Amino acid sequence: MLYSSIGYYSLILGLIISLPIFFFSIRNFRNQEVLDYKIVIFSFIQLFLVIISFLGLVFSFIFSDFSNETVFNNSHTTKPLFYKISGTWGNHEGSLLLWLLVLTLFIFLFLIKSKDLLKKYRILTVMFQQIIITGFFVFLIKSSNPFNYLFPIPDEGLGLNPILQDPALAIHPPILYLGYVGSSIIFSSVLAATTLNYISKTWATHIKNWVLVSWIFLTFGILLGSIWAYYELGWGGFWFWDPVENVSLMPWLALTTLLHCILVLEKRSNLKSWAIILSIATFTLSMCGTFLVRSGILNSVHTFANDPERGLFILTFLFILIFISLLIFFIFHKSEKHSSSSFFLLSKETSILINNWFMMYFLSVVLIGTIYPIFLDVISSQKISVGPPFYHKLIIPFLIPFLIFMAIGPQLKWIKSGLEEKLYLIIFFIISLFLSFFIVKNLNNNFLINTILIGSAFYLFFITIRDFFIKRLKNIEQNIAHFGFSLLILSILFNNIFSSELITNLKVGESFKNDRFEIIFNDLKKFEEKNYLSFKGNFSIKEDKVEDNLEPELRVYNQPNIITSEADIKTTFFTDKFITMNTVQNEEYFNIRYQVKPFMLWIWISVLIISLGGLMSLFKKKYEK
Repeated sequence: MLYSSIGYYSLILGLIISLPIFFFSIRNFRNQEVLDYKIVIFSFIQLFLVIISFLGLVFSFIFSDFSNETVFNNSHTTKPLFYKISGTWGNHEGSLLLWLLVLTLFIFLFLIKSKDLLKKYRILTVMFQQIIITGFFVFLIKSSNPFNYLFPIPDEGLGLNPILQDPALAIHPPILYLGYVGSSIIFSSVLAATTLNYISKTWATHIKNWVLVSWIFLTFGILLGSIWAYYELGWGGFWFWDPVENVSLMPWLALTTLLHCILVLEKRSNLKSWAIILSIATFTLSMCGTFLVRSGILNSVHTFANDPERGLFILTFLFILIFISLLIFFIFHKSEKHSSSSFFLLSKETSILINNWFMMYFLSVVLIGTIYPIFLDVISSQKISVGPPFYHKLIIPFLIPFLIFMAIGPQLKWIKSGLEEKLYLIIFFIISLFLSFFIVKNLNNNFLINTILIGSAFYLFFITIRDFFIKRLKNIEQNIAHFGFSLLILSILFNNIFSSELITNLKVGESFKNDRFEIIFNDLKKFEEKNYLSFKGNFSIKEDKVEDNLEPELRVYNQPNIITSEADIKTTFFTDKFITMNTVQNEEYFNIRYQVKPFMLWIWISVLIISLGGLMSLFKKKYEK
């Protein structure tokens, strides 16, 4: 109770601190040459108060303070300590408090890291960010208070959803929020720069680091979520176009597009309007994701809440922010004159612009696929789901030219380039097509599209490999990121084409055999853990004279009373063997799902390589001239 009280009153004080920040910002905007140190001090005080509030919630979880409604709804005395702590942000109220913590952290870091920039720009950025911060303070205190008091005090809590009790998912939300919230500082910064007509090479160099920080955290956060879904949900895949997966992918696509746009702006002072629009769009998509996950209108294992009123608050707040941003854009932004004349067909900036269009197309497909079922439900009460076939049909054909432009673009020069000495581009493409032809020649369906698609991915792969040897350390961070992306696409394609699956019902002692492998159900053992009962099966998998033992598991949790299926995965360099088991109602049989998933390890590795490219770019001091 003590920690909850400290947390609540710290939250109130943090909101009050917004007033002097606004006051000194407005006063300092006109009167002084140097940024008033009081703004920095009060920003630090606000950050400190939010940290105290967050720690108050953490300790309430650690000590199982069930007088706190959030703790009661999301914890239990038998829950392991690690998951008690992670339960702090594994719920609606706690996750928004974490949002607020990152918001206040980022504006304080912005003030520290932008000392050499225009004073008015820094102050306006603080004011726009404070509008967002104040909105989240009000939202938390009014409708999502993480410190609501319960009386009489329950003896026991309701527990945390068992599928959320996982190490990967425990750290997934904080990392993802760092990516989401990073878009807020970009948003505030671009509004300030637009108001002051400060969109320039200097601004681009400064904001690029914030874009990279947000992009790196969002990339790594999506990776952790994907890995968790792979082994915890029993899907046996890395991406299923789940609506909540999509709402994290959309800001990532926007951020990736913005990052390349900023590179053109930094180098050539072009695409200013495009940079502003993308910055607004990225933040909008991050907030939309927050709304969709917390409104209850999405049917997903990832959703935190089922409360449309809360979602309506976020949606209203988002509309206000969008209206303000568009108003600033149309009033203050001066359109680029004669910028199109400086673009040549064969130039690096043109290739970046073309690929930006492709990225926006991919984003539009994901957005429509996610939002359309919602609108259809509202308009006609008809419920539909948009699955992988929709996305694959609309994205895959356009992925081919996207990969080709991605390979060719870095080989071109800024402003204007020629292809006189670029014969290797044609040779590499022919080699890539021949290689892909021999890989997929025995396929019965989609032979042509798979050949060209894999050929395009190989093309990017070979070009980036060549650049490592030819360009040496020049632009190495870009080469690494593009190499990682080519490896990702190849791994995904090989995974989709060459995966296999077997589903059958077995009881202990039985076996199943087909022309590829044999599955033997050897044994079933029972174990008692702290907060669940474990039923672990033992299976022998015989394939091509190779025998593996796998042990999938069923867990029966005591609080809440939920049964989960835990996959057992045998990972090798090129292949995952994946098995799950589930109960068959009123029978002694178990439903067995066995999958062979090629190149799963390389999917995870490739995303890490992409993130490494971003990290290297973040810490690189000198850029390509």
